[in-house]
Amino acid sequence: MKKLLLNLNFQVIVGILLGVVAGLYFKSFGPTAQMISKMFISLITMLIGPIIFFTIVLGIAGMSDMKKVGRVGGKALLYFEIVSTFALIIGVIVANIIRPGDGFVNHAIKDTSKLAVYQKAAAEMHWGDFISHIIPSNAFDAFAKGDILQILFFAILFGFGLSFMGESGQPVISLFDKLAKVFFNIMKIVMRVAPIGAFGGMAYTISTYGIQTLKPLASLMGSVYLTMFLFIFVVLNIICRIYKFSLGQYLKFIREEILIVLGTSSSESVLPLMMEKMEKFGCSRSVVGLVIPAGYSFNLDGTTIYLSMSVIFLAQVFHIPLSWEQQVTIIGILMITSKGAAGVTGSGFIILTSTLAAIKIIPAEGVAILLGVDRFMSEARAITNMIGNGVATIVIAKSEGEFSPPAP
Repeated sequence: MKKLLLNLNFQVIVGILLGVVAGLYFKSFGPTAQMISKMFISLITMLIGPIIFFTIVLGIAGMSDMKKVGRVGGKALLYFEIVSTFALIIGVIVANIIRPGDGFVNHAIKDTSKLAVYQKAAAEMHWGDFISHIIPSNAFDAFAKGDILQILFFAILFGFGLSFMGESGQPVISLFDKLAKVFFNIMKIVMRVAPIGAFGGMAYTISTYGIQTLKPLASLMGSVYLTMFLFIFVVLNIICRIYKFSLGQYLKFIREEILIVLGTSSSESVLPLMMEKMEKFGCSRSVVGLVIPAGYSFNLDGTTIYLSMSVIFLAQVFHIPLSWEQQVTIIGILMITSKGAAGVTGSGFIILTSTLAAIKIIPAEGVAILLGVDRFMSEARAITNMIGNGVATIVIAKSEGEFSPPAP
């Protein structure tokens, strides 16, 4: 019994259940619960920048063949694009079969004040700016803001620069290795309060939006959850079988991280922990250091499913018939716009609004329909993103011959 009580998985599950109860019966606790959730995520985000930096630098500096770095990065980006495209296509197909938007009452659009914020952000969003934003004007500013893409870019350059030093760079590599271990030890300490963070996140969600808000959009939610289930257990399972490893074994190995994401609705809350877990699962540090951080920016499978289904859902709500040619065009646009989702606050709505503005077929104000229910789908998005990035890391590691399965 004592062993069960001390188990982090059990503690997180208890935290989530207590959060549901607190949210249902203590509505006034919502603001405090939100503060608890934000504090936990802040504890994680303060460590993400340094951990990504040290892991990538050590991974690249440890590679004697610089061509290998480019090859691993190229494979990862190609994999991300192919799998993300499958995610988009599945989302569109399921939305067309189930048709969750049919019969929806249009007067449900109420929260136009929040919508104006997202429309403004979408209008100001330029994809050229997003690409140029990857290069930091000040490396220290990138760390201060916690900008993953900028830290990733700087770390790659730093790793290359360090690798060119040869033997004279070994003292720096040794120091960075020790510092990386310090940050991972801090992460282990922070993870002990994960049940409290999960409790706060769930209590805030239920107290703010209420379970009853799910009813009008239950069909869309069910469709999104079904699609992500199919993506994980069909598409990703096929990929696992092709590369000869077990999806079930992998999911069991990261069950703790899945529970934490379920409670916090943020895949970033386990980013450093996933990097450590992927190494323990058998992937080399160099592959993990390149693929996981890049995946959090370019391999958002759950987000792409959500975006594709939301566009089709809104077309059905407004009784706008979309031809297959138009739907293919939408997929093409989403393949581009979804890549900007990682670096933008409120990314789901901003990306969705900008996509609707680009296709000029569906009224952008329709995004307001999704405002209330989005928070309940964010867990599925975050979990799918996280699982997909782990599978990508194993695939790239195996293709490079840098995978050693853990001892049974």
